[in-house]
Amino acid sequence: MAPSELPLVIGIAGPSGSGKTTLAQGILTQVGAERIAFLPHDAYYRNQDQMPYEERLLVNYDHPDSLETELLIAHILALKAGQPVALPVYDFKAYTRSVESRRVEPRTIILVEGILIFTDPQLRKLFDARIFVDADPDICFIRRLQRDIHERGRSVESVIQQYLGTVRPSYLEFVEPSKRFADVIVPEGGMNEVALSLVIARLRALLNQERPDA
Repeated sequence: MAPSELPLVIGIAGPSGSGKTTLAQGILTQVGAERIAFLPHDAYYRNQDQMPYEERLLVNYDHPDSLETELLIAHILALKAGQPVALPVYDFKAYTRSVESRRVEPRTIILVEGILIFTDPQLRKLFDARIFVDADPDICFIRRLQRDIHERGRSVESVIQQYLGTVRPSYLEFVEPSKRFADVIVPEGGMNEVALSLVIARLRALLNQERPDA
């Protein structure tokens, strides 16, 4: 991560279940949530409330077209300009956006996390640092299975069907090739304490370099 003017925009990408959120939460905890505007890409799934529920189930949610990336880009630019944004809230059980949103204030660091954030050239060029979290496919699948059952109310059968039908093919087509755009690749997923420590140390150094009194 080279020196950059504040706010710093950090992107964390990687396959579903690799531990991106774990790494992001580690950064939030150790750097300080009060210094970070956190924008998860999966909050930007497109609104589908005009579509019947049965049709929502057929959407490929691992394809870039399923996400309103243009809104994410607008939000990053607004935060960089010192303006708050309304982060969408996505209902993963209903497969559409909630009517609610969450206010995100401008912060010293803008942290963006998602499987597809390095696939869009316009979004990619906004990042001061690009981190790719990598993990073995079997570990990723197990983590995704546990998450979708316990947090999103999915059945085992639906998770397996989605993984084979869209998750794995989209990973091979979009996510894995985007690894080449990363500045840092974190092996062994988000539980890699050594990698997390190095990222935290570098972020703190950059923050202190820009604002010695921070």
